[in-house]
Amino acid sequence: MTSTIDHAFDFRASGLCVRHPGSGLDTPCVLKDLHLDIRRGEQIAIVGPSGAGKTTLLAALSMAREPHEGEIEVFGVKPWSLSSSERHRLRRRLFLAPQVPPLPPRQRVVNAVLAGRVPRWSLGHALASLFHPREADLALQALASFSLQDKLYERVDRLSGGERQRVALARLMVADVEALLVDEPLSALDPTLAVQTLGVLQHEAARRGATLVCSLHHVELAHANFPRLVGLRGGTVVFDLPRERIDEAMLTALYANEMAPGESRPESTPHPIRAVGDASFF
Repeated sequence: MTSTIDHAFDFRASGLCVRHPGSGLDTPCVLKDLHLDIRRGEQIAIVGPSGAGKTTLLAALSMAREPHEGEIEVFGVKPWSLSSSERHRLRRRLFLAPQVPPLPPRQRVVNAVLAGRVPRWSLGHALASLFHPREADLALQALASFSLQDKLYERVDRLSGGERQRVALARLMVADVEALLVDEPLSALDPTLAVQTLGVLQHEAARRGATLVCSLHHVELAHANFPRLVGLRGGTVVFDLPRERIDEAMLTALYANEMAPGESRPESTPHPIRAVGDASFF
């Protein structure tokens, strides 16, 4: 395994260029010459307009997407210089929660939450838990954090969109990881639930001393709650500052002119990424 570089940082990106999967070398990069350092235990919000590269950045940090150019270090290690098995072991130290949670519709909520434990279980333990859930008390505690304790044995397809989103975050709560990467966790929630949910995530990260990187469309919540904001636009970092140094004019400029006058917004063609740190990835 490659020797460690700097344990003070959980993530370091230098000159990062990442294209969509299957794109040729003549295709523009989604992330362009991106530089970013994230210290261990930091809580950072990634903000920016649609198509800015927020999801792609989280995919790169979680090793779900290999850079086409530049370098990335995760937990002081260059992951793409490792073997596949070594990289999988490194991935188990973090949890990536995508915006659309990968929850099988007929799965019971208790099993959906306990999937966050699977990377630490033996195969036999994991298979047995499908029929007789192990550590169900942990799932119940995690669900209670999001006021969903009454859904423990409900089927996923009987939940609302907001409930499914919070079940996916409850999975994060039971995962034994050092870094939490969360993509738009509030998109299906009303304002009150959004504030509560963000508070749970931040409290859990602080309790563990874990790094939290969260992409948010709710820029006002990001500015009010995160000590550091990274603004992305067109795949590049526009600003990377403590929140007290970010004013309304900077945020307005970040989101300005998303479309030219009279231009309609093109249909997006997202490239989904799988959750990292649970059974759906492994």
